[in-house]
Amino acid sequence: VQLQASGGGLVQPGGSLRLSCAASGAIFRINAVGWYRQAPGNQRELVAAITSGGSTNYADSVKGRFTISRDNAKNTVYLQMNSLKPEDTAVYYCNNNPPLAPWWGQGTLVTVSS
Repeated sequence: VQLQASGGGLVQPGGSLRLSCAASGAIFRINAVGWYRQAPGNQRELVAAITSGGSTNYADSVKGRFTISRDNAKNTVYLQMNSLKPEDTAVYYCNNNPPLAPWWGQGTLVTVSS
C-alpha cells in the first residue's frame, strides 16, 4: 500500500490547512487510519484516527481544532486543521492505526509561523 500525504505549507497562527492522504489498494477502505506528526527533536505522535466505520479520536492537544474524515470511495483521508498554533509545526504523516512500518510515506510539512 502506498500512502501519499499532501496539503502542507506555511500558515500564520490562527490559520487553517486541510491535509489529504491518498492510498492505493482496496484494503485501505477496511482499515483504521491515523494522522501522525513529528516535530524536530520529538518522537512521532498520533494526532487523530478514524475507523473504517467513521469513529474518531484525537490527541488532547488538537481536540476541538482538528477534524479527521474519510472518503472511502476516493481512498482518501483528510485532516482539517483550524486555529493552528506554532506548536503544530511538524511533518505530518498518514498510516494505518496502529502504524505499519512499510506504509510510512514522506509526509507533508506544516509550518505555523508569523
